[in-house]
Amino acid sequence: MIVHADLDAFYAAVEQRRRPELQGKPVAVGGAGPRGVVMSASYEARAHGVGGGMPTVRARRLCPELVMVAPDMDEYAVVSANVMAVLHAFARRVEPVSMDEAYLDLAGVGIRPRAFAELLRSRVREEQDLALSVGVGPTKLVAKLASVAAKPDGMVVVPQADVEAFLRPLAADRLPGVGPKTAEALTRFGLLTVGDLADTPHDTLRRIVGAAAGDMLAHYARGEDARPVVPQRGEKSVGGERTFPADVSAEHELIRTTLLGLAQSNAARLRAAKLSGRTVTVKVRFADLRTVTRSRTLPEPVDLAHDIFAAALPLFAGLVPTRARIRLVGLRVEGLDAEARPTQLALGEREVGWSELERTVDRVQARFGAAAVRPASLIGKSGEARKLLRPEGR
Repeated sequence: MIVHADLDAFYAAVEQRRRPELQGKPVAVGGAGPRGVVMSASYEARAHGVGGGMPTVRARRLCPELVMVAPDMDEYAVVSANVMAVLHAFARRVEPVSMDEAYLDLAGVGIRPRAFAELLRSRVREEQDLALSVGVGPTKLVAKLASVAAKPDGMVVVPQADVEAFLRPLAADRLPGVGPKTAEALTRFGLLTVGDLADTPHDTLRRIVGAAAGDMLAHYARGEDARPVVPQRGEKSVGGERTFPADVSAEHELIRTTLLGLAQSNAARLRAAKLSGRTVTVKVRFADLRTVTRSRTLPEPVDLAHDIFAAALPLFAGLVPTRARIRLVGLRVEGLDAEARPTQLALGEREVGWSELERTVDRVQARFGAAAVRPASLIGKSGEARKLLRPEGR
């Protein structure tokens, strides 16, 4: 069995945890200005219709009492690393897929899935004071859909014998890869639920949505998903990705903010594992589900967020046409080495000792929280990251 563990409203929950006055209030993390975007919304805000990827202006119209908080990617990276450490203590095969979610393989764990999920949720609550929704199923697909059904702060276990009964009533657009255009095409043919898809001949699905999407839907509608849990401890790469709630323009500030957050998360994990990497890879999935990647091998190994971010930006620009609509962005560091000594590539001031400085920052943040000190090397001389992370209009 496979577990999908997903922290609820992660960024917003972290802000509510460290600022008790925000508990019980509608909170959104993101830019506060006229072009700002909501990155994460608390469940109090979601009750008013506020959601991730929504323009801040619209969010304020839906919820006039909404409290906007500037994103603090340093803090989120530290909290994420702490939660992932808890997950690794429970299972040997853990695959983080973003800051706030991971898959765990229960093979060899020696505890019943339901008891495992309950214990995992309890431990994260006790040690990190965060709500964790957990889905358990025979495949990654079923586990992921089960964790969605478990939200907020719940648990759903789907044994193999119950997969069909669990999947059939779900709306077709709950399946991965079914965006607005695909859902519209399916609706025209009266295919509204996963059960409808399962009852539709494979060739018919291919004619409706195309060969690749049709093949994928035919398998997913039956709960079939051969993807294994790929552990990322002692791994050959460190990475994460984010799927946007709605397709995002390639020029949108949310793209750069997301890449910066992924760079910070990857860097924190590299340093925690005493690793560095030479190859930076950017992954992009477009609105039509076409997926492309591009990599760059650096002259020196890196473990700093600034260097990873600096390498990722031109890779993204080279992959994506200006007006493209983006469904998913991923960032990975490969070619890991436990022996190589990383050097600062982008700042051009190696005598300052940026690597030593960031490691000192790691230790201070681990003890006092990310708000205690900020890594200046993340910002660099251009100040671009600073503009992304501060509230607009200040």
